[in-house]
Amino acid sequence: MTDATDAHLAAQYEAYPYPLRDPREEARRLVVGSPSHLLEVDHWIFSGRRPRGEPLRALMAGGGSGDGTLMLAQQLASAGRAGEVTWLDRSAGARQVAEARAGVRGLGNIRFVNGSILELAGSGLGPFDYIDCCGVLHHLPDPLAGLRNLVSVLAPGGGLGLMVYAPHGRTGVYMMQDALRLLAPEPDQGAAGLAPPARVDLARRLWKQAPETAWLRQNPWLTDHTQGGDAGLYDLLLNPRDQAYTVPAFNALVEAAGLRVQAWVEPLRYDPDAYLSDPKLRARTALLSPLQRAALAEAMCGNMGIHIVYCVRADDPAHAPAWDNPASVPVLREMDGEKLARGLPPSGVLPVGFDGLRVGLPLPRLAGAILKQVDGRRSIGEIGDALAANGISREVFARDFAALAKALQSINRLLLAAP
Repeated sequence: MTDATDAHLAAQYEAYPYPLRDPREEARRLVVGSPSHLLEVDHWIFSGRRPRGEPLRALMAGGGSGDGTLMLAQQLASAGRAGEVTWLDRSAGARQVAEARAGVRGLGNIRFVNGSILELAGSGLGPFDYIDCCGVLHHLPDPLAGLRNLVSVLAPGGGLGLMVYAPHGRTGVYMMQDALRLLAPEPDQGAAGLAPPARVDLARRLWKQAPETAWLRQNPWLTDHTQGGDAGLYDLLLNPRDQAYTVPAFNALVEAAGLRVQAWVEPLRYDPDAYLSDPKLRARTALLSPLQRAALAEAMCGNMGIHIVYCVRADDPAHAPAWDNPASVPVLREMDGEKLARGLPPSGVLPVGFDGLRVGLPLPRLAGAILKQVDGRRSIGEIGDALAANGISREVFARDFAALAKALQSINRLLLAAP
């Protein structure tokens, strides 16, 4: 399942491991994001039901220079949780960077394996409880075959975090790629073909000279070519193959592999009512299926450059996060409950930003009082007890907690911790 373009891709990531990372920066920061944040895996894949004492076997399929691998491995180590993260990639250059970063952190829970996801079936690797494939499927000759290879090593009850490119938010990219295929063709394209360094040089020159009418200049949400070094520029503008997926197309790919989407991240982005207040328009959106609503949000907003989903096997039992279980423990992702409570606007509407779009997220009256109690240790029942001691009825607490959970889960910030 390889071709000439695949050979160009392999050479690209060998010459320019992506994303550009300096291992020395590990002493100052941990790159955090989605998918594969440990709290998100616990919540979206396992619905806050998988005990934290069970070792987590994770695969980073196309691990690159190590962002997702380092994040998940560090979070497991910091939480004192058992498990192993397997980094898998073809690039020896990327492995060198990722291993150096892991060495700076002193992480011993990472296994490094050079190889392709197209060779996973029968490789002896796995099974894995969680698989990350971020920014890889859209570069493959056959993305569905690649995804099916991943599913072949997925443990029963496990799930995947996937990221692919989306077309509307990448407006201008493919036009510039077309231009560079003419100006800076691949090395095997006859006498005009150029080595990667020469192609990068021409790409930088073209970007500097591109007219103001170039659509990529009108797209402020893409910065790899301006802030990502040579690796970022090459990946965005000189990549020999990337296939962008709309919401329906990505969902079809997931379903064809025998999977179902648990969550589009962040869920609020994919809710058209977050952007529409006209009652006639909302009456129409109410007639749409969840997938159609997500597709409408994508087409309407125009700023989604990627799609991130968490998914599980289609025939696995459907388990929603147990927000109605008093024993469940809510946890905030990268937020402090007390600080957030103090900063809530008097209007009770939390401003939320999505790549230049600002929307208001209404919160219930008790949002501040509840958030002050959310520390990742207290259960929902214990939070209710604390508010009851201050005169808040159980019924009012249950109503407002449900509303708060729905709101903050929609922006991927309030999740359920592993028990």
